[in-house]
Amino acid sequence: MNLILQSLHSIAPDRLAAIRELTQAGGMDTLTPNCVRLNRASPHHALAAYCLEHAIDYGFVPAERHIGDFGLLVMDMDSTLINIECIDEIADMHGLKPQVAEITEAAMRGEMEFAESLQRRVALLAGLDENALTRVYEERLRLNRGAEIMLNTLRQKNIKTLLVSGGFTLFTERLKNQLGLDFAHSNTLEIVNGKLTGKVLGKIVDAQGKADWLNRTRESLGLRPEQVIAMGDGANDLMMMAAAGISIAYHAKPIVQQQAGYALNYVGLDGLLPLLG
Repeated sequence: MNLILQSLHSIAPDRLAAIRELTQAGGMDTLTPNCVRLNRASPHHALAAYCLEHAIDYGFVPAERHIGDFGLLVMDMDSTLINIECIDEIADMHGLKPQVAEITEAAMRGEMEFAESLQRRVALLAGLDENALTRVYEERLRLNRGAEIMLNTLRQKNIKTLLVSGGFTLFTERLKNQLGLDFAHSNTLEIVNGKLTGKVLGKIVDAQGKADWLNRTRESLGLRPEQVIAMGDGANDLMMMAAAGISIAYHAKPIVQQQAGYALNYVGLDGLLPLLG
């Protein structure tokens, strides 16, 4: 196995030497100034604690893996592709961010069923002007670090992209068009006379819904599960991550980090790329 080490800054030589000794690694390749591959490395019980102490993301990658082995990336939106939880920022326009954010956090930690949490949060938004959604997109939404590098590289490798979210279509469709994503699915807010009614239209895209969209898209592309990558940050992403060949927890809640194949806690979204070989 090869060991990929990544950090927001170049990794100090003494830390690389310590990790090489721990893992009995062979050669070392510098992939970028902040990313190193240690060849023929072995797991060690002290590795996780050492990397945590020095803010280093790490992952063991089969030497034979190649980015061309993959055909689809499935991403969560809120706090994964983008830097905010959209519903919390919409609520802020209504003076209700603390109440809504508390429910959001409980759902992301897995303490509440997502569908129930979404219905409770959306109900609090009843009467809000629909222009608040556009304001959130234009004024507050930003892509997370490394998003465009990641997406451009995947596009060059002919890897398709699916954005699947428990959020709302106004955001996912705009991001799909802005970024050239291949597919996007999310929830639709009911709007009457320019005001949010506090209801969601149709079947809610919850944890099972995300997994279902992953599988439908994968099958439509003629891909096997091992050719799919799934990335998310909350408990609502765990089912879709379990349906993929590679699962990546991005700046995620502990429950997600524990169940994912890889965790990126420090670097940006482009930290996905070295893990693909």
